[in-house]
Amino acid sequence: MNYKRVLVLLLMALLFTAQPLSAADEEKEEEPQAPATISYYQIKPSLVANLASGGKYIRCDIQLMTKDDAFLEDLKLHGPAIRHTLLLLLSEQDGQSIKAPAGKEALRKKALSQVNKLMEEQAGKAGLDALFFTTFFVQ
Repeated sequence: MNYKRVLVLLLMALLFTAQPLSAADEEKEEEPQAPATISYYQIKPSLVANLASGGKYIRCDIQLMTKDDAFLEDLKLHGPAIRHTLLLLLSEQDGQSIKAPAGKEALRKKALSQVNKLMEEQAGKAGLDALFFTTFFVQ
């Protein structure tokens, strides 16, 4: 019977020492955070380039992702320079290596890096968050 009394006393102590939520805490909990705005820029038309070796050519579609709406306008403005940079990069590739998943991923990372470098030079900021191949064909 003593243990029940001790348990009741402990529960009462917890209830009285627990701090109530203030109105500010309640507002913070109820206030949802706005998700980041994501925008895509599609390189049109498809990129087609002769390969350096290991195949005849590559055809791919690329989309660039940014979380900065203002940067999307910069991408549109510098679209021809982005296309040129990507075509030069694609024409340097070995067809056999980019057929493998690891080769595609390495190419994706290099392309993202080069486009961000170009945008840093042209627009003053590198605002790309990702580059995606939406079509990828090597022959």
